[in-house]
Amino acid sequence: MNAVIAIPSAPPGGLEAEVGQHFGHCETYTLVSIAEGQIKEINVIPAIAHEHGGCMAPVQYLAQNGVQGLIAGHMGMRPLMGFAQMGIDVFQGGTARTVGEAVQSLLEGRLAQFGQQHACGGGAHEGGCGGHH
Repeated sequence: MNAVIAIPSAPPGGLEAEVGQHFGHCETYTLVSIAEGQIKEINVIPAIAHEHGGCMAPVQYLAQNGVQGLIAGHMGMRPLMGFAQMGIDVFQGGTARTVGEAVQSLLEGRLAQFGQQHACGGGAHEGGCGGHH
């Protein structure tokens, strides 16, 4: 896999940062460039608010930053469909606690594609999804 993968993360971002459990409610994204099965580069970018275009704003923002894949714990149906339209693969984050663990799980083929059954419907999981769908 040669790609730039985005992971919602707690500040300050990076491999040791805690994974943000919900795509739409994180403060930063850690962007990890992967080539030949190894991490080549790490960048951290700030998240943008939904107010600037709704649920699709973060999707477009990540696409503009060269993202080809995303690891997420939770997200709504609208952004999931948006990522599909942009050709960005979304993977279920599993139980990874740090960005580094999530990326390692992806490299080892242990993360499933994020499907409609994983999408939040406004409270479908503990803590809800904030009703922004």
